[in-house]
Amino acid sequence: MSDVTDQNPTPAAGDVPLRDAATVLVLRDGREGLEVFMLRRNLNSDFVGGAHVFPGGAVDPEDRESDLEGICEGRTDSDASERLGIDRGGLAYWVAAIRESFEEAGLLLALGGDGRFVDLDDRGRSARWAAHRADVDQRRRRLVEVCAEESLRLAVGEMHYFGHWITPVGAPRRYDTRFFLAAAPANQTPLHDDHEVIANEWVRPADALRRCLAGELTMMPPTISSLKAMSRFDSTADALAAATRITSVPAVLPRVISVDGGMRIVLPGDPAYDEDAAFEADDRPWMGRVADAAQAGHTTPRHAPGATTGFGPDDESWT
Repeated sequence: MSDVTDQNPTPAAGDVPLRDAATVLVLRDGREGLEVFMLRRNLNSDFVGGAHVFPGGAVDPEDRESDLEGICEGRTDSDASERLGIDRGGLAYWVAAIRESFEEAGLLLALGGDGRFVDLDDRGRSARWAAHRADVDQRRRRLVEVCAEESLRLAVGEMHYFGHWITPVGAPRRYDTRFFLAAAPANQTPLHDDHEVIANEWVRPADALRRCLAGELTMMPPTISSLKAMSRFDSTADALAAATRITSVPAVLPRVISVDGGMRIVLPGDPAYDEDAAFEADDRPWMGRVADAAQAGHTTPRHAPGATTGFGPDDESWT
């Protein structure tokens, strides 16, 4: 995970390189239906501070090392890369999502020798797992070393690719992010680090969307779109089954334009997407302005005719 720092001023367009990143939506079945695990980022974070997000982050060099394929269960780098539409290195996105989920939320998508998710709630071993998590987070040890010591295999075959978002030009940091789905491991209680992440919760997708519209939660367009996709499903099994049928995932690059004195987020397929519109001058941090626009409805994930995930056109019912 990155350090928490003050937000940077808006750079000139094109100054910020894209970094590969991965995010995982962890799902479970609650009393009233499907729930997704969400984190709230530190208010002083240098990227989407205060926003509700899913576990995830940048793909690190260690996620790309060749020995990781030997501890991955259910997917090779070759088929992972083919799934993402890249030549090589696709498995690193799955590995990064697992590592970030462990670091940020204390959830480890890894299988023991019995083929089940590892039990992290065993009180007799809680201190051991806390030490493993801290070591991985602080880069004192690699995740592959922890897995070797504990005889675990990363459950990449249990994660399903469904979304691909690219941060708009103009952001202080830009990411090329792949989105995955996974069922919550049994016998693992999620948590947060009180540093980069200050709160966590399980929430029904429709409830999270309503709270966003009410101004109670801050969320970015990819988060909103992902929750809209999840709101279609009654159970984790339904969502995962639908994810296995996905054959194509569109890459979505939003644009942030100035319209009538305010900001508007537009997606491919919107008539305004190809218009030559300048960014609105504003003294607030760039990501905060984008989040405000999304929360206020000045965004078009629900209006664009195309799909923003592999599940097809967005569900408009939440609005």
